[in-house]
Amino acid sequence: MMTRLHKQLLIGLTTLLLIPAAQAWEGETLKVCADPNNPPYSDQKKQGFENKIADLLGKELGKKVEYTWFPQRMGFIRNTLKAQLADTGEFKCDVIIGYPTGAEMAATTKPYYRSSYVLVVVKKRGFDDIKSPEDLVNLPEERKGKLKLAMFDASPATDWLLKHDLVGYAKPYQTMTGDASVNTAEMLEKDMKEGKLDMAIVWGPIAGWLQYHKKIPVEIIPMHSDDGIKFEFPISMAVRVPDVERKQEINRLIEAKETEIHKILLDYHVPLVD
Repeated sequence: MMTRLHKQLLIGLTTLLLIPAAQAWEGETLKVCADPNNPPYSDQKKQGFENKIADLLGKELGKKVEYTWFPQRMGFIRNTLKAQLADTGEFKCDVIIGYPTGAEMAATTKPYYRSSYVLVVVKKRGFDDIKSPEDLVNLPEERKGKLKLAMFDASPATDWLLKHDLVGYAKPYQTMTGDASVNTAEMLEKDMKEGKLDMAIVWGPIAGWLQYHKKIPVEIIPMHSDDGIKFEFPISMAVRVPDVERKQEINRLIEAKETEIHKILLDYHVPLVD
């Protein structure tokens, strides 16, 4: 027989379960930390796929999306996720839509996509026969001498180029420049269009953006992790480390909106791997 105490506990538990999960957020806004000039991820015109995903989450939570903008490079976390308003002490923003899974300085959610570095080859530049990374490695020396290949610092692609003796044929590029008005995707597109580059090994979403814009015809060739060089990485959302409830709520949203998130990524031609 159920005692009165058991009934009260059951009623209390049922009441808790009926409280909307969106109450993990207080206020009427979903405060997002984002880069104002970083296609295809985010920009102030809200044209990036992370902007679209933020809109999706805001709609599900019944909240307006509000941004704190700062270039996503050195000092990004300090000036956004961990920064507080001087007058109220409130944090400027509460969630980063795209962040490497398990990276330090923030608490990451479960991954919502996994992508890979890819080799982007501009078509009709004399390298249309390259269909795999091995084809690039096995080019005759006279053809290697004609390569216009981008090499980014702090990238597994650099390790791969070193391993296969291709560094001498590559042009160095900075992953993060001191100029916040310069972004990798637009820089690559410009140099490829002007004939300064014929190919580059870049992170999947950037390659997808180059393909998505269709200002230059490109071939996308996946790189595969092997021999200690990792090309495939998962991406999560991120909150402050103590924000356990908010992290749980975002995990719930990722599960609930998996199909819609997947469609957004495909619309932006993001190369996805299992």
